[in-house]
Amino acid sequence: MTVRKNQATLTPGERRRFVAAVLELKRSGRYDAFVTTHNAFVMADTDYGERTGHRSPSFLPWHRRFLLEFERALQSVDASVALPYWDWTADRAAGSAPWTPDLLGGDGRSRDGRVMDGPFAAATGDWPLTVRVDGRTFLRRSLGARVRELPTRAEVESVLSMTTYDMAPWNSASGGFRNHLEGWRGVNLHNRVHVWVGGQMATGVSPNDPVFWLHHAYVDKLWAEWQRRHPGAQYVPDGGTPDVVDLREPMKPWNDVSPADLLDHRPFYAFDVAG
Repeated sequence: MTVRKNQATLTPGERRRFVAAVLELKRSGRYDAFVTTHNAFVMADTDYGERTGHRSPSFLPWHRRFLLEFERALQSVDASVALPYWDWTADRAAGSAPWTPDLLGGDGRSRDGRVMDGPFAAATGDWPLTVRVDGRTFLRRSLGARVRELPTRAEVESVLSMTTYDMAPWNSASGGFRNHLEGWRGVNLHNRVHVWVGGQMATGVSPNDPVFWLHHAYVDKLWAEWQRRHPGAQYVPDGGTPDVVDLREPMKPWNDVSPADLLDHRPFYAFDVAG
């Protein structure tokens, strides 16, 4: 069974193997396919049209499947690797984990955001950006520059207390747990973290920064925690809803899976603590 661990508790060997597997996916070209897929859905997902990966009830199951695909790709390189998660309510400083030279590297330089250390710095030659929104081919970050504070545990608790998964109009204006976790309303959890990291993380090509996977693994863990607290609360909508993915409707781009197939993470992986 795959066990996803808090990145702060990874051993030096686990960090080394995770980084090596990510770099091998990049070298082979497989990594960039994930960036392309994510960007396509960010660009296509709108409040008043078809929406699948973002601004919609399927935000959480879509990213669960996306992470599973990436984790399986990592495991095809090294079967011992699992996706770690970044609990940004605990590790909140730009100089703390996961921003260490042996994992993700640190902040970008003030002049242009270019990451200067760690395995994904441009100077290594191992991380050229080919799927991008501008001409810059290097990884960029601006930790805490555009928004000062990462979400707190109290803010997370306020969202976990919500008893309804989602509601009409099923977009970024919706009430309910999904939209508040995604960050279009309320205390802004998921979206705020993307903006706090900055650089490519604040764009549709956000998987260019490997922290994307650690961030979304924690968002996925929060969904699992919410499900455990509210066992009677169900994914909605469950049928006949235009433009969004209903409970048993196939989900693009895979079309062999529906949200119903992904409500329970336990057939696929566990968390290092109850998740």
